[in-house]
Amino acid sequence: MLSETENELLTRVGPGTPGGELMRRYWHPVCGVEDLARNPLRTYEFKLLGEELVVYRDRSGSLGVVDKYCTHRRASLAYGIVESDGIRCQYHGWKFNAEGICVEQPFEDTVQPSGRFREKCPIQAYKAQELGGLIFIYMGPDPAPLLPNWGILTWAETVRDIAITRLPCNWLQAQENSLDPVHTEHLHDYASRYFTQVLAGEEPDFKRGRSHTDIDFDVFEHGVIKRRATSEHGKDHPQWTNGHSILFPNILWVGGGTMQWRVPADDTHTTHITLYAWRAAPGTKAPVQEVVPSREVELLAPDGTFRDLQVVFNQDYMCWATQGEIAKRDLEQLGRSDKGIQLYRKMLHEQMDLVRDGGEPSMNIFRDPEDNQGLEWPRIPFETGQLAGAPFRPRDGVFRYVPQESGYSRDADKIEATMATWVDFYNAEPREDTRTLAPVR
Repeated sequence: MLSETENELLTRVGPGTPGGELMRRYWHPVCGVEDLARNPLRTYEFKLLGEELVVYRDRSGSLGVVDKYCTHRRASLAYGIVESDGIRCQYHGWKFNAEGICVEQPFEDTVQPSGRFREKCPIQAYKAQELGGLIFIYMGPDPAPLLPNWGILTWAETVRDIAITRLPCNWLQAQENSLDPVHTEHLHDYASRYFTQVLAGEEPDFKRGRSHTDIDFDVFEHGVIKRRATSEHGKDHPQWTNGHSILFPNILWVGGGTMQWRVPADDTHTTHITLYAWRAAPGTKAPVQEVVPSREVELLAPDGTFRDLQVVFNQDYMCWATQGEIAKRDLEQLGRSDKGIQLYRKMLHEQMDLVRDGGEPSMNIFRDPEDNQGLEWPRIPFETGQLAGAPFRPRDGVFRYVPQESGYSRDADKIEATMATWVDFYNAEPREDTRTLAPVR
């Protein structure tokens, strides 16, 4: 267990906190490109690392990110006037460029043309980039590192879908789940069967499925590889030989095509963003997406209970949120199944210390473009029932889209068309390259 002081150190993300300063060294997704595009005002307001911000797309097509509140009278720039080269406050017309410089103050400029009042009124501004259908924000010191080109963000001939969930809890509760393989046999097998049967009005059969026989964790250049052996699959199975990747500081890369970011909105709220990617079989084409669909996942039912507990990720969300806004780690009792969590907490401490001592994190800070290419490695193979790491199940010999969390992709037809490209590939003789499409690094 951790002391209350240590728990505070690992969970607080506001400006000036050790955790907040560490997280500001990384790019974080805040919304889908579609989320911004669907607003005719060309703005999207959000909260990141305790700060209220607005991202906008100016009339020239460039992204800008500024503090939500105008420096004049604190009107919300979520309703600002987006022009060709910046955003103008709707209240009194003060205009700011993408660097946060106040470039116009209509009345002040009229009555005192030679004045320099504008120079005293900048607004906080940050950097933004888009990749893989997502908009990423960087809030740290200059020069900014490169936005990591994780394979799932850059693959060609790929159909993608984005799901965003607002969690009423600290980000670390979500990320620590990724270092906890044993929960899957209980939450996603035993409890999942129980939820499904009880919510359907059936009497539960209390059948137990697989059980874990061993787990292990290896630190690698981008984070941690977690491995599992179970009563169904031994150490010759890809669940052990390849494993799952936890990318520092707050990413889980599941299987072939699912990536989750646990983005700290503030100390007690997390924006959980899942990017699903369905890659066409080698030599085939995927349908063209004009924009990657982005949808909000409903967490609660009208009565305030957690909904869709038969669905895998909704089960996770329930467990993370019900630990409280910030889990009381000083009261927990850790066992041998928690060694991955202990390893990850140690890693967080080490990286925070590097930043506190005036350096930068040693993990996943890319400054050389050559180092920012080919960010892939062997992962769980494209197994039947989980094609390309995405939720597919064969029905009448055809793979159908089955969401892993509440809601349904608007591009389900394109997803299924992409998966249909794999039918001949899977019906052919087994080949070594079906185990992963990622190159060994």
